[in-house]
Amino acid sequence: MFVCICHRVRECEIRRVIQSGAHTEDAVGEECGAGTGCGTCLDRIADLIDTENRSAVPVFG
Repeated sequence: MFVCICHRVRECEIRRVIQSGAHTEDAVGEECGAGTGCGTCLDRIADLIDTENRSAVPVFG
């Protein structure tokens, strides 16, 4: 599914960029262009960053 229509960036690509170390909307934009056009997708990018960061944190217990 496309997250960024302006630059034709799919959700899977954004997730890959986040997993590779892009932890802000600006960093994602620098890596793949998402969010650097009209900006409509920035909320979705932020949600993906939050989701990926939560899933990357080890749970101890």
